Amino acid sequence: MSSPKPQVLVGVVIGNTAAAVVEEAAAFAEHFGADLVCANVDDSTERVEERPDGSVVSVPIDPDRPFEKTEVFDPGLRAEIAGILDPRPVKWSVRALAGGPGQELARLADELDAVMIVVGTRESGVRGEVEKFLNGSVAVHLAHHQRRPVVMVPLHPVIDDADLPWKREE
Repeated sequence: MSSPKPQVLVGVVIGNTAAAVVEEAAAFAEHFGADLVCANVDDSTERVEERPDGSVVSVPIDPDRPFEKTEVFDPGLRAEIAGILDPRPVKWSVRALAGGPGQELARLADELDAVMIVVGTRESGVRGEVEKFLNGSVAVHLAHHQRRPVVMVPLHPVIDDADLPWKREE
């Protein structure tokens, strides 16, 4: 009996999914002969249950919104990803998750036994966001709360002596 094909997990964000992150994740998947799983986490909701088909039932974190919903992967985001990945020789899929992004990506990586997790950096140009930028980093959470390698793809690298994003004046 052959062992299952390895999986590379990439975290994708609606409205902020840089092609570079998905392209780098695809390159890793191709290199490792792995499938690519693109996961989007809705952090405004909390996971209640995961169904056998992979869909997630969630409830809003805001108690003033008393409804339950099934997370569905955003069709626009899926189309954006398809435009990047369909020409490539990598098999890929999408997953919609709910809850804290770091926790949910780590949980899914465990479930998939992923060989790595790929995430993009985020841009922050407001000084008041420094603490959130440093303490709220999904990559930092993943690096400290699970055992897999975490690859960070820089979306807006700082070249030479340019100001770091949180030191820029708005």
